[in-house]
Amino acid sequence: MSAVPRTFVGFGFGAIQGGLFLYEAFRSGKFKRLVVAEVVPEVVAAVRHAQGRFRVNIATRTGIVVQEVTSVEIYNPTVPADALALADALAEASEIATALPSVDFYQRGEPTVAGLIAGAIQAKLARKDLPSAIVYTGENNNHAAEILQKLCYERLDGPARADAPRSVQFLNTVIGKMSGVVTAPEQIKAEDLACLVENAPRALLVEEFNRILITQIRLPGFKRGIEVFIEKPDLLPFEEAKLYGHNAVHALMGYLAARKGCRFMSEAADDPALMKLAREAFLKESGAALIARYKGLDPLFTPAGYQAYADDLLERMTNPYLRDRIERVIRDTPRKLSWDDRLIGTMRLALDGGITPRRFALGAAAALDTLSSPKGAADALNQLWPAPDQPPGRKSELIRLITEAQAQLKSKKS
Repeated sequence: MSAVPRTFVGFGFGAIQGGLFLYEAFRSGKFKRLVVAEVVPEVVAAVRHAQGRFRVNIATRTGIVVQEVTSVEIYNPTVPADALALADALAEASEIATALPSVDFYQRGEPTVAGLIAGAIQAKLARKDLPSAIVYTGENNNHAAEILQKLCYERLDGPARADAPRSVQFLNTVIGKMSGVVTAPEQIKAEDLACLVENAPRALLVEEFNRILITQIRLPGFKRGIEVFIEKPDLLPFEEAKLYGHNAVHALMGYLAARKGCRFMSEAADDPALMKLAREAFLKESGAALIARYKGLDPLFTPAGYQAYADDLLERMTNPYLRDRIERVIRDTPRKLSWDDRLIGTMRLALDGGITPRRFALGAAAALDTLSSPKGAADALNQLWPAPDQPPGRKSELIRLITEAQAQLKSKKS
């Protein structure tokens, strides 16, 4: 590693960037420069006016703790002078983190995120005094690192593309940290949250959990500044545990709690029957299937390990200080009911393991009911599932389970 002062650069200034990557980079004390790219002019102006300071609300198990991050440089890449400053920071960065709404944002706007990082790779290859870098991809996509790497490499010529792996490594992440950005002034006031900066109608609210899993680093001699993250040789099993465990049960609880008129996830903790159902879905359906698939790989994929994982998450999901709104949990229902996503994906995983996912079928049925589709369950679901019917008959089996669950929910309501 060169003598260039250690620099961190983040893309996107939402709750995961501000409350995880930037926050942990600041807490590490290992970085001389903390830099973030943000395209919302008001946010950039507010942080600059606060002289690079911002605040994060951290929901613990007993209350909210406010932490301040200082000495942050913030740039708007759509402003030419800021784009140049950002490019310089990226060239000297040893750790870069993207925390954008989706992987689609890698190539939106001008300059693009992929283009800026590709420029940094070229600079690192051309100058021996610049450090190699890792790029944490914080988007909710199991292949975010591969997608961003491909987009960056496409912007390099042949020799640079061949040499790039010795200067940069793109890392996938498993971020099981619940978080959100609160922008309603009345909500910020009612929940007594600290604004991002004084008098700005924006607040970051995150849970204190920071056990983030990342791809194992292969860059020779590389030492991370953010040391709290945990490297794994193969992230896919843990990504599946998050999607088919954490995300799936969160959605199941959200849709069933919505039917009961709940506004916050914390209200689900007051419903013993719902909590029992959620725990059984976690352990007997999701957990049993994942343990069968990945037995022996890691202590997580054992009955005791998965039970500890489930019980911890159920407590965290219903933390009253996180103020997790049901409407947030159940938004974008078509995506949550898609073939590979949390509800249907988990049902498919269970069926592949010889387990009948009746509890997740209840969650899927409750989700389907929110779409208010004039079509029957079969037509509505088939429209959401353009993927091939593999194994043959799997779609009809899923539809049968969800239709039976709809009838069960209806009988309970009547």
